[in-house]
Order: sequence, then structure tokens, then C-alpha cells
Amino acid sequence: MHRSLRQIALACAGLMLTTQAMAAQAGWRQVSIAGTTADAAPIPVALYYPTQAPARAIAMGPFTVRVAIQAPPDATFKGLLVLSHGTGGSELGHSSLAETLAQHGYLVAALRHPGDNWQDRWLLQESAARYFTERPQHVSRLIDALLGDPQWGDRIARDAQGPRIGALGHSAGGYTVLALAGGRPDLSRLASHCDSYRAEDPIFCAMGRTAQPISNPVLLPPPIPPLIDTRVRAVVALAPVGVVFGAQSLASIRIPTAIYAAEQDRFLVPRFHTEWIARNLPGAEFHQVPIAWHFAFMDPPSMPIPSEDGDIGANPPGFDRQAFLRQLQQELVQFFDKAFR
Repeated sequence: MHRSLRQIALACAGLMLTTQAMAAQAGWRQVSIAGTTADAAPIPVALYYPTQAPARAIAMGPFTVRVAIQAPPDATFKGLLVLSHGTGGSELGHSSLAETLAQHGYLVAALRHPGDNWQDRWLLQESAARYFTERPQHVSRLIDALLGDPQWGDRIARDAQGPRIGALGHSAGGYTVLALAGGRPDLSRLASHCDSYRAEDPIFCAMGRTAQPISNPVLLPPPIPPLIDTRVRAVVALAPVGVVFGAQSLASIRIPTAIYAAEQDRFLVPRFHTEWIARNLPGAEFHQVPIAWHFAFMDPPSMPIPSEDGDIGANPPGFDRQAFLRQLQQELVQFFDKAFR
């Protein structure tokens, strides 16, 4: 009899926990952490986290977030997920994804990459080596800061492998999370790719100094050291830059990985980027989004925002971005839940 009562009590407790999890909203705070070096710019970060406070829609520039500003966070988080935006982006462009992950128990830290955001793009213009090196370092620095802050680090779930940490990124952010997973950028591939395929991958090959032809191999920069962060245990790359990774480098990635390709991507032509990654990364989940253009993974802005491939809010005929984002939100929750199970 006592055993039955105990089972009923445990079932009720489980139901209460489930109800609480389902009732969670997304809290929101903006913080700033120190840069990767003493003289580096600070890194602005938007934190999305589970809270029981009511959320409301708030316009922030061209994007609308549905959050509870400065709300008290729940006592525990399923894990920490770092969100890396694409070239010239911001910490707000994927808010609906971050909000959903927060509602399902995750602390999501969306950073604004210094030197590569909507206000400032000097990093891309300065050198390919610095661009591809510093982006992953920004994320590792952010992980250091959050784990070292008891307000956030003590709430992140841990297991025998340590804190549960994942990362997701779009475009250059997709490159960023794959580098953290163990992919190693090879800058010689950029020059050879654009020497051969500039007309077929024109937007990528016209951007900054990432893919300028180099006729003299002596002028190539030294190899970039490994940027892997072994604390990152699962990654999702949305329409990522892929040509910079060699096949052997991709094959070295061993953590759960999901790759999403936009079928009609003109910004990063899939056969050179997402499909190249999928062919060479063993065990990766590969999802092709029919009809979609490159910016399908971003929230629709309230005003036109120009890019090298036109307005980021535009969609090809027949593509329902809002419906796709709702589907993607649920798929990301399932992916990270499974990865940390």
C-alpha cells in the first residue's frame, strides 16, 4: 500500500514538473562580457531563459521579441545553448528560436560578434585568418563567462561529462559552431574554390577578403590553429559556410550535429557548403528545406533590410517562413533534448 502511495506521489510530482515546464515563458536580459583579449571590444549578449513571469511582445529595432524583460530565471536549466548569427547580423535575428528553446528549459546566449555585426563589419575586411579565428573564440569566451558566473553557471544542468552545452548558428554562425565542434578552417580552400567556381558561388566569392584569389602560395597566411571547444557537445548549423573545411577535418567531428540547407540558397550555394559538409561529416543529420532562400532561418523583420542577396525578409514564391520557423523551433528542441539525454 505504501509503495502504491509513493508511486502516486511520484507521478503527481512528475506531472507538476511537466506542467511547470510547459508553462515557462522566455525571460530576457542583455549583458556584456569582456572580449577575448585585454584590448578587445566587449561582447554584447542577449540571454533568453525559462521563467514563470508573463512575456509580452516588444519591438527591438526591426525585430519583435516575445519575452519577459529582467524576469527572475527558473532554478535550473536543461543546458546552455550559444547562438551565433551570420555576417552582419545581430543577437536578435533568431529570437523566435531562442524563445522556444528557453520556454523548453534552456539558457540561450545569443551574442553579437564584435567586428562582424550590423553596425560594424571590420573583421571581414581586415583578414580572412582573423575573421575565421575570432568568431569561434568569441563563443568560447562567452561560455567561460557564463560558467564562471554563479547566477547562470550554477543553474546549468551537468552530468558525468560536465555542463550540458550546445551551440547553433546561421551562415557564418554555422561555420562558427562547426569550428567549435572540431572542424578546422583551411584558408587555401577559399582561394582555390573562388578561382574555380567564382561564377557559380558569386555572392560568397565577392564578400570581403575571405575569398580573394591568391596566385602565390607563399602569400597564404599560416594555418589556423584548432578552435575546438570540447565543452560544446552538440551543434546545429543553419545554411553554414562550408567550403572552408576540408573533408578530413569534417570527418573528425564526433558530437551530435544537424545541418540545415536552404534548397534555393544563392548566398551560400548548397553544393559547395551545406551539401559538402553533409557528405563528409559522418552521422550528421541533414535537412533540406524546400524552396527556401538563405535567410529563411531568420525572423521576418518589420522593415526591409538589404543584404548581398537582397532584402533578408523576402521569400521565394510558395515559401511560408513563419510555418517553417514553427517547425524548426520544435525540431531544435527535440535535437538538443536527444543529444543531452
